[in-house]
Amino acid sequence: MHLAKVIGTVVATQKHPALQGVKLLLLQPVDDRLRQKGDPVIAVDPNMQAGPGCVVTYVVGREAMLGLPSPDAPVDAGIVGVVDEPINREVE
Repeated sequence: MHLAKVIGTVVATQKHPALQGVKLLLLQPVDDRLRQKGDPVIAVDPNMQAGPGCVVTYVVGREAMLGLPSPDAPVDAGIVGVVDEPINREVE
């Protein structure tokens, strides 16, 4: 599982049939202190209702399509949770 910040939405004029009605979001991977880490990725958001500015957890690979109705959807990353209150400060 990975941590990321949603930095935008993706609009597609054409999608694979398995992705019809599924929201696509642009994620910036971050570390545990919410510092940017790596290149942005596109992830499906089938159930979490995340939006720009949200901190989310996501999975990659085969697990990414498990939340979709079609078991053979062509996805590489999928959002599995929204972080309610990220803690990015030193523990006292």
